[in-house]
Amino acid sequence: MSTTPTAAMSDVSAWGRLSRLPHAVSRPPFLDDAAAIVGAPGSPLLVRGLGRSYGDVCLNAGGRLMVTDRLDRLQWIDLQAGRVRAEAGLSIDRLLRVIVPRGWFVPVTPGTKFVTLGGAVANDVHGKNHETAGSFGAHVERLGLRRSTGETLTLSRDANAELFAATIGGLGMTGFIAWVEMTLVPIRAARLAIETLAIADVDDFFRIAEASRDWPFTVAWVDCLAKGRELGRGLFMRGRWAETGGLDIHRPPRLGFAPEPPGLLLNSLTMRAFNALYRKRPYALGAGTQHYDPFFYPLDTLAAWNRLYGKRGFYQHQSVIPFPAARDTVVRLLETTAAQGQGSFLAVLKLLGESRSGGVLSFPMPGATLALDFPNKGERTRRLLLTLAEIATAAGGRLYPAKDSVMTPDMFRAGYPEWRSVEAWRDPAFGSDFWRRVTGDAA
Repeated sequence: MSTTPTAAMSDVSAWGRLSRLPHAVSRPPFLDDAAAIVGAPGSPLLVRGLGRSYGDVCLNAGGRLMVTDRLDRLQWIDLQAGRVRAEAGLSIDRLLRVIVPRGWFVPVTPGTKFVTLGGAVANDVHGKNHETAGSFGAHVERLGLRRSTGETLTLSRDANAELFAATIGGLGMTGFIAWVEMTLVPIRAARLAIETLAIADVDDFFRIAEASRDWPFTVAWVDCLAKGRELGRGLFMRGRWAETGGLDIHRPPRLGFAPEPPGLLLNSLTMRAFNALYRKRPYALGAGTQHYDPFFYPLDTLAAWNRLYGKRGFYQHQSVIPFPAARDTVVRLLETTAAQGQGSFLAVLKLLGESRSGGVLSFPMPGATLALDFPNKGERTRRLLLTLAEIATAAGGRLYPAKDSVMTPDMFRAGYPEWRSVEAWRDPAFGSDFWRRVTGDAA
């Protein structure tokens, strides 16, 4: 007989480390224990995986927080058909350790493998292959959802379809995702054939991106401090699965944690030096092969790399701008960033495709997405983030909830006009700081 696991008060932060807020945290070891927590009365509940969301979408200050890292079991795997069902606390990291040696990979992966399957569903994450594969939710076949009413529902595009659509990208508001059933993609090797090209400016990025439509994986790093005719300069990386090279899995992070430097280490001078070295390194350009780990997950080499931004933490802006406004709006975003001198080491520019997962609050749409990290310098940084958000939303774009810390209710409603259908399906026992901030909901 299961009993409700005891919750302990603890201060919790998001990946951006902007604040540490008190939560009643529980870590159930089994699905029955998790179900008991979901059904128990109390303050609003939020389910959290490995905490890689940057802003307050994974926070529920003063409320209950159920962490699922112990709910990480494979329930079954069909290596002939390429399908798997696992508890939603299983990470992509651990799943890859099982499937890669057997010639399979996840169809979509974000920029870190240290995310849970439940978190990937709740944020409907996307990756370097969105133009060809869509987002994570497009490859989810069925979900198990536990509601505070005591119901355990199986969701799919055919059964409980509206609730399924509200749960894909639904930010954890519809209940506890207990398990995920999804398809995999076959690979012949754990390596990719890659090519890296120099980008002269923003127009060059769009030209190269258009010419790279036959490459499944594409992404660009840009020097966000460049100005004038060099605005948008950087490196364009493209890849496809290699035919040979073995099926070796990735290694653990080289360091257990990143050092926490003084805040002054991250300033415009050090960023300019880093950007110049990164762009001009002699091995950067040309063709070759690369293991999937550094190609998909370059930041995972250093565990807890978010510490590099110091104790005050950091913000990330990520928006998607629809065509045909994408080019001019990316220029405005980069110009605004460069003018402020608050640039980022990790500036990523990419095109997103037409594919839709069916998730009501799914972030991707056809256009260009730009992601920028900013060390927290207080109100000055928040003003810059709001300015960037206003530029993006004025162009018909929207912000990524998993990365956001500044989106206003008007911005949210403009970017996600169908949000009320998720609110209609929201489990009344569930809430988050993000949901309350952008909807005005008191849950």
